[in-house]
Amino acid sequence: MSLMNWFEDKRRFGGLIGAFIEKATKGYILSERERDKYIKIDTTKGLWTRCDSCENMLYVRFLKQNKRICEECGYHLQMSSIERIELLIDHGTWQPMYEDMVARDVLKFSDEDSYKNRIIFYQKRTGLTDAIQTGIGKLNKNLVALGVMDFQFMGGSMGSVVGEKITRLIEYAFKESLPLIIVCSSGGARMQEGTLSLMQMAKITSLLQFYQVRKKLFYIAILTYPTTGGVTASFGMLGDIIIAEPKAYIAFAGKRVIEQTLRQKIPDGFQVAESLFYSGLLDLIVPRTFLKGVLGEIFELYGLGSYKESNNYLF
Repeated sequence: MSLMNWFEDKRRFGGLIGAFIEKATKGYILSERERDKYIKIDTTKGLWTRCDSCENMLYVRFLKQNKRICEECGYHLQMSSIERIELLIDHGTWQPMYEDMVARDVLKFSDEDSYKNRIIFYQKRTGLTDAIQTGIGKLNKNLVALGVMDFQFMGGSMGSVVGEKITRLIEYAFKESLPLIIVCSSGGARMQEGTLSLMQMAKITSLLQFYQVRKKLFYIAILTYPTTGGVTASFGMLGDIIIAEPKAYIAFAGKRVIEQTLRQKIPDGFQVAESLFYSGLLDLIVPRTFLKGVLGEIFELYGLGSYKESNNYLF
């Protein structure tokens, strides 16, 4: 087998543009069992993967060392919530919260598969109970409350568990006077929970009002690829400082929906982070490699050094 044929097999049977994506783009609807077959053949668990932007083949080991940034074009590939926690939090200081919360299928929702089966499928696939991890830890020796969404779990969709975990994290940060950081990566509200999902937007937003205005505490929103829908329309855009990764896709409605609604062509790139920054919707665009250092400087600038210790958590 030639080297070109080997790369083509890798492209066809795995990677970020693999067999599952190819079938999906041809209009196929895969069941969870069929999807599982393709997910198991995944080059991110092997030696090579492919950049979503330039389609260059990347050696996974070096890609992880480079914080999942393409060495050819600088594109920021998606990271898991575990990788983001390792990126931001000082080693050995992370203490997770509310890990036992699991979604319930209150509406008995079912399409190609039941909601209950989907939850079980993604729990096995990611090792998470839902689409966010919350907890506290030290960032450059500053104690922070941190929430990190995970797009690998049902597209990072915000259901009742995600909303409740964020709410409880804000309540804890309010009680302990801790700065709050939420890393957003989401397709929006979770349709399988209907109104129960949509109400999380109002619940989180109202609590952030108390946190930011009543107690004058500090909230940083970090927007990654992608941040869309109800997350953008609520806590994603409510940070005292809003930071985005380069070329992150940030929107409420997608480009196709807007074009079909307005019946006019939308220019390419108008929903990427750089466009939003020049429109004044973002404060900073920070490459992933510099993010922890920039956050540390923000803490120093705003005098958040007083949060370095906590009576309840000593590391």
